Amino acid sequence: MEKIEGNLLIIGGAEDKEKDCTILREFVKLAGSGEAKIVIMPTAADQPEAVGKLYNSLFKDLGVRDVEVLKIESRYDAFSKVAQKTIEEATGVFFTGGDQLKITSLLGGTPVDFSLQRAYKSGVVIAGTSAGAAAMSATMIIGGNSDSSPQMGILNMAPGMALFNQVVIDQHFAQRGRLGRLISAVAQNPYILGIGIDEDTAILVDAQANLKVIGSQTVTIVDGYNSSYTNVSELRPKQALAITDAVVHILPNGYRFDLKNRKPVTD
Repeated sequence: MEKIEGNLLIIGGAEDKEKDCTILREFVKLAGSGEAKIVIMPTAADQPEAVGKLYNSLFKDLGVRDVEVLKIESRYDAFSKVAQKTIEEATGVFFTGGDQLKITSLLGGTPVDFSLQRAYKSGVVIAGTSAGAAAMSATMIIGGNSDSSPQMGILNMAPGMALFNQVVIDQHFAQRGRLGRLISAVAQNPYILGIGIDEDTAILVDAQANLKVIGSQTVTIVDGYNSSYTNVSELRPKQALAITDAVVHILPNGYRFDLKNRKPVTD
């Protein structure tokens, strides 16, 4: 894996907002603690104003004085110089949940998108929960059957924000039984790593391509790079998938994974 350029905090959704707030506290710490300048982007949300207010209150309760909600409700908004400047001055950007296609369809290729890419490369921590997590990868899952065994045609995919390349991310993972569709995604391109993130769980990815798990549940990594066989190119829709010699890692809180060498860190 060659293309890690900044710091990402990718959350499986339903992160704790009432007790220890472990994941949100980690984001605040990475963004600069009390000196952080956090920008909330509720772009994916059905009710962006309400969601923006919720996270604004949460981050202020965690000691951040400078919090701004940046509402992008049209592609016209994503050409705003004020919006670009807001991102350029941030130390942390947080994407909320909702519909990941709203993120890419509203931001993709716009000046705000380019500002986000520059911010990421300069070291600003970019976080996303649920839909905001799914959109981080170059190719994102936008839908699919969560109850099926691995089959052809059980998931839909689309271009993502390409902050995290050579992976595909699924969220609400164990809670919605999404192993089958993640395996199906990996079988279509065994070079990519499939990363399934449970609720109230996140991965922290740094510029050295180290991944660390944070939260109360687990992260599932599906690696098909050394798989010896798959029948994916031979299948018709709904036919059962075969893939052999794929590797699955289950990692709880505190465990780490070397993305470049595709292996857990055990020391």
